[in-house]
Amino acid sequence: MSRAILLLLLAIFLIRAVWRLLEGVVSGATSPQVRGRNPAPQAVKLVKDPVCGTFVVPGKSPSLVRAGETIYFCSDTCRERYGAQT
Repeated sequence: MSRAILLLLLAIFLIRAVWRLLEGVVSGATSPQVRGRNPAPQAVKLVKDPVCGTFVVPGKSPSLVRAGETIYFCSDTCRERYGAQT
């Protein structure tokens, strides 16, 4: 009796494992990234902070406009230091 239950549990476990494996293969084969439906995001050009040299994302970092040129900084502290230097 206990042997039959163990064999039944083993069979259920194996069937479930095979089912999940096949489900993953099908899901991976039909993924939008594989078929090119979802293109990679555009690269963003980083700019260098003139005070400490950290590279930052323009538009998401503190900035200062000098002589018509926008200068980006990693922090408000670097922006203040730059302002004090010039």
